[in-house]
Amino acid sequence: MNTRDQKLAQVTAWASANPDIRAMLLTSSLVNPHAPVDEFSDLDIELICSDVAKYISNNSWLQRFGAIIATVEEGEEVFEGRHAMKMVLYEDHVKIDFKLYSVPHFLEDASGNELPEDWDIGYQVIFDKDNITALLQPPSYAPAFIHQPTGSRFSQVLNDAWWDMTYVAKCLARQDIFYAKFMSEDMMRTNYLVPIIEWYIGCLHDWKVSTNKHGRLFPQYLPGELWRAIQSTFSGADILDNWRALFAYADIIHQLGTAVADRLNFVYPHETETKVRKYLREVHKVYSRK
Repeated sequence: MNTRDQKLAQVTAWASANPDIRAMLLTSSLVNPHAPVDEFSDLDIELICSDVAKYISNNSWLQRFGAIIATVEEGEEVFEGRHAMKMVLYEDHVKIDFKLYSVPHFLEDASGNELPEDWDIGYQVIFDKDNITALLQPPSYAPAFIHQPTGSRFSQVLNDAWWDMTYVAKCLARQDIFYAKFMSEDMMRTNYLVPIIEWYIGCLHDWKVSTNKHGRLFPQYLPGELWRAIQSTFSGADILDNWRALFAYADIIHQLGTAVADRLNFVYPHETETKVRKYLREVHKVYSRK
């Protein structure tokens, strides 16, 4: 039994013997057959309590499972009063995300017409003292798969991707590296490049594939040459290196965007690309004279 399994057994023994805890679920990647699991995978545990306020207001019970490195708490107000979260990293490197439900709120969510995404990704009932999980539908695991975009979603992402490249160019010309990094990494990579790569992979695998969160499994599904080209969109702090990465980014958006458009019969914004590329070259030319 590994450390994470021992920790799960420890929590289960405590919760099952506790009269306040009426049911316990394990959710997320550890119970999803399509999700990658390694030694760093978290335990996502849901505790359904008869007196949930006791466990939200007091953290002493968290120490039963080992010495703690750090804790993050999110109260019920974050989740529209439905539940609370306590995320705990223990000194044995096991991280547990505890979701704390009251029995009435759990029953309300469990009895809905659609299974909430957190459960649809995957869940396992560890114990249920009152049969309150009987209303839960079986998980589909579908949220783990890449979803095919609509034509309007595709158009918006591609248009915004080319638009935001102009911001990066201006920032680099001003040698404003912080704003350039915000636009290229926070905005462009997260909001546009990652979805486009996902759509490309989804097209190749009939939309029955998962690359996990934020592209964790991209290297597994991309040819080596393409993956190296995508890696070239990363850069350091040097302004010239960021210009190189920006043009590499433009090339990848073109390559993958046109491939997805062809496969899904969408309209690719060729005219926008041509005009934005011209703008990038002109701004770069001005910068290179400085």
